[in-house]
Amino acid sequence: MNYAIVFRLLGDILLCEAALLLLPALTSVIYGEWFILAVFLFTACLCALFGLLLRQIKAKSDIFYMREGFVTTALSWIVISVMGAVPFVISGAIPDPIEALFETVSGFTTTGASILAEVEDLPKGILFWRSFTHWIGGMGVLVFLLTLLPLTGGSHINLMKAESPGPQVEKLVPKVQSTAKILYGIYFTLTAVQVILLLAGGMPFFDALLTSFGTAGTGGFGIKNDSMAGYSTYVQVIVTLFMILFGINFNAYFLILLGKFRRAAAIEEVRCYLAIILAAIAVITWNARDFFDSLGRAVQQAAFQVASIITTTGFSTCDFNLWPATSRSVLVLLMFVGACAGSTGGGIKVSRLLILCKTIVKEIRQALHPQVVAPVRMDGKLIPHETVRATNVFLVTYMIIFTFSVLLVSLDGNELATNFTAVAATLNNIGPGLEMVGPMENFSLFSSPAKLVLIFDMLAGRLELFPILVLFAPDTWRRF
Repeated sequence: MNYAIVFRLLGDILLCEAALLLLPALTSVIYGEWFILAVFLFTACLCALFGLLLRQIKAKSDIFYMREGFVTTALSWIVISVMGAVPFVISGAIPDPIEALFETVSGFTTTGASILAEVEDLPKGILFWRSFTHWIGGMGVLVFLLTLLPLTGGSHINLMKAESPGPQVEKLVPKVQSTAKILYGIYFTLTAVQVILLLAGGMPFFDALLTSFGTAGTGGFGIKNDSMAGYSTYVQVIVTLFMILFGINFNAYFLILLGKFRRAAAIEEVRCYLAIILAAIAVITWNARDFFDSLGRAVQQAAFQVASIITTTGFSTCDFNLWPATSRSVLVLLMFVGACAGSTGGGIKVSRLLILCKTIVKEIRQALHPQVVAPVRMDGKLIPHETVRATNVFLVTYMIIFTFSVLLVSLDGNELATNFTAVAATLNNIGPGLEMVGPMENFSLFSSPAKLVLIFDMLAGRLELFPILVLFAPDTWRRF
């Protein structure tokens, strides 16, 4: 283990967070919130101090490998969450440290599960920071650092693999650093376009900016107590569209930028993702049509909730907890499906489910015809056995974590639907569940131990399980 380079990178992370904290500080200046300004400046100074101290550690080599990549990724998300919770505690917005950590982890992991009942009472600076954590976590703070850090060897790709969602990570261009810049360029551009379109619909700038942060990161922290229900249909449609766009594999956007429209349209995962969305909208529209005054309204509301759940954004425009059982069942299933790999969305990912389905078909064919060679392919390319194996291991690990989390959370004594969907909502980084954690409720009912379990689930879900799990392996910390 190259401890020195891990600590130095954690120092870089803290310095980056110190700089990012200046934006909510500026927001506090604009709205004349001088105490909140002092809170953010104090936290920024604290981050900068710890960051500079860690940067003093001298590393013999700047090269590190997958083990260091996993450890750095996991520790960096824990560190930025702990420091990011400080403004909530000091300002008194969330005085309980565990609840503040829950809210912050929920923000950075783009989960959107909240313990707050009255978000409109929060100071503007705190509201900005709360939503800004979504935007930071959506693409990943380490991916941002990859555009700046002068690492050598395979170090860049080891960081990107450890943080980026999906069964495999590919470089868009030969240099990983250039890939990170392209990803953030696309991310920033889509966010800016959404802000402009929301402003065109009469949305206040502050609301448009924070809503775009939540949409871009597929996070879903609302700045109104009713989430998105109070906004116009135009605003809801724009948010629906951009939730779907941010759930698409960013490789497709890169191909579009290169003018390779056919290749972008031929990506199997994206086509399957869009097909699932259309099918779910159709089923829910028909099943829940009696809850709305017109078919058009039913389509619009179904589209919003389907987009919100499958992309793991978590915004809501109505209490879908009251919808018929079939509609609620579809939404729960979408929680597990998730968005595309290489997007800002969470969940298992469409690509993994495609690989699993193709593997099942392959096994059935070989059971019937043992002599037939039936390789697993996606987009016309052969999927390596290592990717298939990694997908199977991921799904088994996912189910084990999910099962134990439900058991541990159930010790609070809440009903099964609440416990089951609370874990589903946090492990898949969605936000709302059903029953007592439905779209009009919050997670404050859980005890502190249960909140810690859900915090672990949010981090594990955002980091694709293994970067968090390796922290518990003794071999991780041994020097070789």
